Amino acid sequence: MVTENEKKLYAALDKLNITYTRYEHDAVFTVDEIKQKNIVFDGTGCKNLFLRNRKGNIHYLVVLEESKNVDLKKLSKDLGSTPLSFGSEERLYTNLGLTRGSVTPMGLINNDDKKVKLIIDSDLTKSQKIAVHPNVNTATIVLSLNDLEKFVHWCGNEFTYIKI
Repeated sequence: MVTENEKKLYAALDKLNITYTRYEHDAVFTVDEIKQKNIVFDGTGCKNLFLRNRKGNIHYLVVLEESKNVDLKKLSKDLGSTPLSFGSEERLYTNLGLTRGSVTPMGLINNDDKKVKLIIDSDLTKSQKIAVHPNVNTATIVLSLNDLEKFVHWCGNEFTYIKI
């Protein structure tokens, strides 16, 4: 079943002439669950982290290759930020209209104030296509990184590439 949040995304992608492939699957909350269920995509799987600074007035969405881990202390230094921690589910919903397990850069479509900063691991530029959730954790879409950039520009959020 396609949710309203997902339909809104597909309408935007179609408007932007962004090509994607959609894979429907059981709900998954982690990269490990995707592997356990043997869900395979034609693209590099991504891990997406919703983070906040110490004061909670700056939010980051970090996208990296699924097998990588993030050193939050190093990342906060690289970003020139106060210490980073994971944003609560309430903050995630307020800022991106997403719930736990469905974190994705596609949620930027719901970030009305355009203040969530997207951080993309520069290693993803080696991938032809990336796999991300389409605002729900019961499906995955595969698209090019260039098309993701096109989408983020359309959304109006700040983004940068950083080596993670």
